[in-house]
Amino acid sequence: MTIREIRERTLRARHLMQRARRQKFAVGAFNIDNQETLIAVARAAKKLNAPVMVELSQSEVDAMGLDNVRDMVDNYRAEYGVEMYINLDHAPSVETAKAGIDAGFEFIHIDISGANKDASLIEIVNATREVVEYAKFTGAVVESEPNPFLGTSNLYDTAIDAEAVKQTLTWPELARKFVEATGVDTFAAAIGNLHGKYQGSKELDLELLAEIRAALDCNISLHGGSGTPAHYFEQAAKIGVSKVNINTEMRIAFRQTLEKALVENPHEYAVVKLMPPVYDAVQSVVEEKIKMFGSENKAVL
Repeated sequence: MTIREIRERTLRARHLMQRARRQKFAVGAFNIDNQETLIAVARAAKKLNAPVMVELSQSEVDAMGLDNVRDMVDNYRAEYGVEMYINLDHAPSVETAKAGIDAGFEFIHIDISGANKDASLIEIVNATREVVEYAKFTGAVVESEPNPFLGTSNLYDTAIDAEAVKQTLTWPELARKFVEATGVDTFAAAIGNLHGKYQGSKELDLELLAEIRAALDCNISLHGGSGTPAHYFEQAAKIGVSKVNINTEMRIAFRQTLEKALVENPHEYAVVKLMPPVYDAVQSVVEEKIKMFGSENKAVL
């Protein structure tokens, strides 16, 4: 894309965040690590007329490539006629975040604290501010936070450690100071959300979220949305969350459905012929989340 085209896309992305706050819905940000998952997200967005983000963390970038994903998303965006953007999720360094900006990603999450647990607050602020300044050239929407999130995007056979979660909760005053110091467009809040899916449901502190919302003028995002009951998302969107990340539930649906298809078709070696139920399973997860977030029929094409 030309720089003009990139800036047009990032301007539309900013308008989407404004609509989300004004109309009280959240945009789903769905991780992809293969073309099949991207297709499932695009189909869900088409069916429900919903704006969506697809996102990649560093391991997914390493597997697929920034420029390849940019082209793939543009191709399916045009083919399905959907409002779809790309978020670089948990970029571990200033350099990787800048690479995402250069590739034309509309959303950039710089996560210094997640990549380096020993990083000082000053180091996190300085690195984040550098990315914010660099992003002004394209207009990319920059997201960050001062503290790492718990867990990884995996399925756990244990319950959530409630005490550990409490230690990561966002203090509204720290959030306000961090946003003022860095100039980020989106603050990733910790209100009981954590990466991964566990035994039992996640519980979000909506009163704390309301305090964070009152302290900030920027967008608010929630990471670690898998395994969270619908009513939390519905209330979070009304309070003012504009973006929710979903990954683990999609991975579970993909793997379990593919495993079933492999068992049921032991003599089929054309894997592409086994994928239709996988598309459907992942699409079903995405559709469920879109409805939870209130973003159905909110696309602007």
